[in-house]
Amino acid sequence: MAPRKAAVLRHDERSLREHLIATAERMIAAQGAAGLTVRAIAREAGVADGVLYNHFADKEELLAAALRAHVDSVERNLPALPEPGTGTVEANLRAHLDHGLALHRAILPAFTGLIGTPAVLARFAGLGDQDGDWRSRLVAYLRAERELGRLPGPATVDAAAALLVGLCHEVVLSTMFPHAAASEVSPDAVVTAILHGIA
Repeated sequence: MAPRKAAVLRHDERSLREHLIATAERMIAAQGAAGLTVRAIAREAGVADGVLYNHFADKEELLAAALRAHVDSVERNLPALPEPGTGTVEANLRAHLDHGLALHRAILPAFTGLIGTPAVLARFAGLGDQDGDWRSRLVAYLRAERELGRLPGPATVDAAAALLVGLCHEVVLSTMFPHAAASEVSPDAVVTAILHGIA
């Protein structure tokens, strides 16, 4: 005989583990991860506090899984990135940068409360597809364009990627601190500097 389904999931095809991750993800998207408690997640999920420990080793495992789900959800809703060899490199880099900015604007607030909880961040890092994250795809795109001859042979792909990722961090982080000066560097200027050098 199959085990009884939790009352909260009677009309839901998800497992209780999936339900708990989805609940924590929704809460993180709405309010960030800072101060999120097991009790609050359980209450929102409609289950007893101790149920979480039947499906996760600890709170950190649940938060890491919810953060991963949040990032994946944000990325699924962003436009597709351009393929190497299509369009112009300049327009494609701008599309990559727009993607990175949108991604960071959506996910960085969820991470701000976790600076003091390295266990969650370490577990989150272990859940990701290292070749599938935006930075890795950006590097792969730049390498492919270089191989196609659309970027100069000696182009330093990792440095270009670091500039684009750094701009995303600067723009988004400056909006999270009320007294921080916003970046005055336009995304177009960064793309131009990468492609044509610093003027």
